[in-house]
Amino acid sequence: MKWLALVLCLSILLFSCSVSTNPQRATFRQLQSGKLVEDTSYVYSLPYATGRTHRVIQGYYSRLTHKERAAIDFNMATGTKIYAARGGVVTRVKKDGTRGGLKSKYREDGNLIIINHDDGTRAGYWHLQYNGVLVNVGDTVQQGQHIGYSGNTGYTSMPHLHFLVWQRTADGRWQPIGTRFKTAQGDVYLKPFKRYRNPIIKP
Repeated sequence: MKWLALVLCLSILLFSCSVSTNPQRATFRQLQSGKLVEDTSYVYSLPYATGRTHRVIQGYYSRLTHKERAAIDFNMATGTKIYAARGGVVTRVKKDGTRGGLKSKYREDGNLIIINHDDGTRAGYWHLQYNGVLVNVGDTVQQGQHIGYSGNTGYTSMPHLHFLVWQRTADGRWQPIGTRFKTAQGDVYLKPFKRYRNPIIKP
């Protein structure tokens, strides 16, 4: 698994010749480096078990598949337990997908969970294992609750968890947004290629 992560990281660095021109990219770089500080946004739990550490293999507005998206990919083996990063109500699930690969035809096969939060935002957990969803539409889940298992379904090159949060814009569109996470290093915006340990004690 470690060598797969290394291959992906090298691919991003060596074979991508352009980066996102989204103005939010510069803002997130400043937040990640600490040059820009904010302490008002909700702080999410890392979506994996207490005491576990995983590497971020792709971050916000990266050179690969997140070029225009504020999303995070966590490197993790198929079958790793996934926990809710924030409590809310489950609004969508898919668990019957069996295929995965770097072809657009596999997008619809990605197993997933989407959870709405009480402030109107929502979080998505993608590429879950076949039959690896433990919740149903309408369920209320708590932060830190075991909700599924990671996998390699959908449009993906390797087993990982794709995580993102959206909020509605003034014109009603859903827009991905960056989020802070509780980590052993403090409440931070996660950086690509860094490893983060989850210090959160599940309720």
